[in-house]
Amino acid sequence: MFTGEEVLEKAREERVKFIRLQLTDIFGALKNIAVTSEELERALAGLVTFDSSVVDGVTGGKEQSIALRPDLSSFVVFPWRPREGSVARLICDVASPDGTPYPGCSRSVLKKVLEEVNRMGFEILLGAEVEFYLFHTDGKGNPTTDTHDRAGFGDLTPVDLGENARRDMVLTLEEMGFSIGSSHHEAGPGQHEISLKPDTALAIADKLVTFRFIVRTMAQRHGLYASLMPKPLNGRPGSALHLQLFLYRREEDSFYDGREPLQLGREAGHFIAGVLAHARANTAITNPLINSYKRLVSGDHNPVYIAWSEDSRNTVLRVSEDYGKGIRVELRSPDSTCNPYLAIAIILKAGIEGILQRLPLPPPMTQNSEIKSSKQWPRADRLPRTLEEALGELDSDQVIRDTLGEYIYQRFARAKDEEWERFQKFVHPWELEEYLPNF
Repeated sequence: MFTGEEVLEKAREERVKFIRLQLTDIFGALKNIAVTSEELERALAGLVTFDSSVVDGVTGGKEQSIALRPDLSSFVVFPWRPREGSVARLICDVASPDGTPYPGCSRSVLKKVLEEVNRMGFEILLGAEVEFYLFHTDGKGNPTTDTHDRAGFGDLTPVDLGENARRDMVLTLEEMGFSIGSSHHEAGPGQHEISLKPDTALAIADKLVTFRFIVRTMAQRHGLYASLMPKPLNGRPGSALHLQLFLYRREEDSFYDGREPLQLGREAGHFIAGVLAHARANTAITNPLINSYKRLVSGDHNPVYIAWSEDSRNTVLRVSEDYGKGIRVELRSPDSTCNPYLAIAIILKAGIEGILQRLPLPPPMTQNSEIKSSKQWPRADRLPRTLEEALGELDSDQVIRDTLGEYIYQRFARAKDEEWERFQKFVHPWELEEYLPNF
């Protein structure tokens, strides 16, 4: 953790000229307001103000001034910029004019949930696996859907033509303070994965918004476009954001009861039950695009069932042994288009609500018990099939709405309702191909 004086001194040592004050809007888009080094002292004091529409993600005619409150521990110099006149960043919380957290600040939403987690005596660490595609761009620099290679899962060069780009992404992320677990080519052509080692929930959320920015920047330097769209290609695997959760109480692993073979602890069972109980509502936040639901369909590795399992990848939660050290719970349904602060906040809130309510752990789904037909599996036990359905579930889940806060909920729901209506009015090429020759 830096002090203000240490940040000023480091900026002088690194010859920083510009500082990007970064914040994330309600929909997960990373925004920044740049100031010069001469203004850094004012910025550190939280004296830089801006228009609230940058956080709300929409303009509603009732904007107000907001203050940017930098998190000093997030100060880092971008490693790809010139040494002379270099550029640094500070991740900011957003405050109202009276100094209280701005109701549209998603980072503050997560911090509020983490305060509740701490009061209960828990510590939660998260790891992440992020999947993305590398596409060629056209003559104007716009992304195409032409993949950079035709390689498959775990392939190497020469078929993995994105290996150099992925290597530079990893090296840059590490220079930015990331701890990388692994990286490899994924199953789809031009598809890749980079995994982040476990860290605190707030640190992982900060890293995920930064990850998108870094990966796209490095891809651009290789003449490519990095897409985190959940389902960019027909007939090819979708891209997920897998989150690994580790729950601790007083330095003990609450997901593990100490017996052999590994068994879930009592609190872990309640936690998992809570996550499953709110999974349908949470999907609107963890999978916020119309396109998100093209990935959440029946398939080899697609999570569609609101259940947990040790061996099935078709469940929302997968429980596994973490190399003999204990138990990890992997949430498989989110994608990287979500706002990670809000997504992690509602997942953790659902889990601790399960502990508080002592919700019983349902039996696991096994490979033998897995239901192959959607007609045999109740609608309530599957994830929503569309964004519209997910928004309806979110509307009726007061726990999750309260976690988001009514300010964020109303703006998110209104924007997504409008997005759905625009989609409904659009004649899709599939409809023309399917129906035009016959009617």
